[in-house]
Amino acid sequence: MKTTFNSFYFLLSKKMEKHGVNLMRIALAIVYIWFGALKIFGLSPAGDLVEKTVFWFRPEIFIPVLGICEVLIGLGLLIKRLIPITIFFLLMHMSATLFPFFILKSSCFDGFPYEPTLVGQYIIKNIVLVSGALVISGKYNEAYYLERSLKKK
Repeated sequence: MKTTFNSFYFLLSKKMEKHGVNLMRIALAIVYIWFGALKIFGLSPAGDLVEKTVFWFRPEIFIPVLGICEVLIGLGLLIKRLIPITIFFLLMHMSATLFPFFILKSSCFDGFPYEPTLVGQYIIKNIVLVSGALVISGKYNEAYYLERSLKKK
């Protein structure tokens, strides 16, 4: 049984070594495009949170513009030559998503820091998105783009 499990696991592991980063890139792109589109069309459950956090901008303008930016980040993740600049904007966006922790602490925690509300959990999950972006940037590094440009010559 153990040998069968290990054989299956190592086969899967070999495939993930080859395809895992691209799957992560596509998954992040889907999340960004989907969540961005929801903001563009006024359907995002995060709309109220954004409105309360960035209260100095008119939400009917800011939220759709934010959605467009998110869709562009998602599309940038799908275009390999745009990944370096896209990762930069993704990380900037993710750092901005931490603002509610400072501006709306009572909305984020029932008991700080160990009891996050649903809003707090929504923000904390961004750690996974940031980690995924860092994994992607590890593959699509200077050596990757140098090798790619040498193949074109």
